[in-house]
Amino acid sequence: MTKIILIALQEWLIYGGYPELMHLRDQVDKVDYLSDMLSSYLLKDILAHENIKNSQKIFNLLRLLAFQLGSEVSLQELGKQLGLHKQTVEKYLDLLTKVFVLHKVEGFSRNLRKEITKSSKWYFLDNGIRNAIIANFSPIESRDDVGALWENYMISERLKYQEYRRKRANNYFWRTYDKQEIDWVEERSGRLYGYEFKWQEKKHKVPSQWEKMYPKASYQVIHQGNYWEWLTTDSETKLL
Repeated sequence: MTKIILIALQEWLIYGGYPELMHLRDQVDKVDYLSDMLSSYLLKDILAHENIKNSQKIFNLLRLLAFQLGSEVSLQELGKQLGLHKQTVEKYLDLLTKVFVLHKVEGFSRNLRKEITKSSKWYFLDNGIRNAIIANFSPIESRDDVGALWENYMISERLKYQEYRRKRANNYFWRTYDKQEIDWVEERSGRLYGYEFKWQEKKHKVPSQWEKMYPKASYQVIHQGNYWEWLTTDSETKLL
């Protein structure tokens, strides 16, 4: 990967992909733009349209999800932390999904006892909005959440790919009670495709339970060296 491409990729991880940002060269202007988006669009226009008065609760919910990026989330626990009923949390999450702020991913299972399906994961459809919510635009080299940023960016871009290419798929994550997991599972035309997201390219074994339970499924690690092909072509490979 050339240095220019790597710099651009790091910019996308931090500031997201809103087209207007391409015309802003100064980082301060980018931060101001995203902060304005957050305050005017998310916490004003949407809530006013839906007649929701407690914008601080919505913001606090988004902060909790931002800090749990890539982790399984319990609606009951979110409700306890926010002082809200579970049903209210569900209502807010449904709203944030409908207005394309969040995307829900559920656990995959073929009803096998070892697989976890009760919890869900929530991802932001734009990395810049996520970072604006936690007020952290620090560069990649000084962050401890690079893995989560990479995972979120890959998932948001993959969803765009599926939409643009009209790739019909059921999307999940996969995890067992003995903590074997795969970040992203696509079920397409009766076949399973498992993907693990790693910022750094390195050897990574297929989870043994995945291989045992679904021997016909594929598995691939998506990293800086092959992500562009994954987001732009129809090729499928199995990396063991």
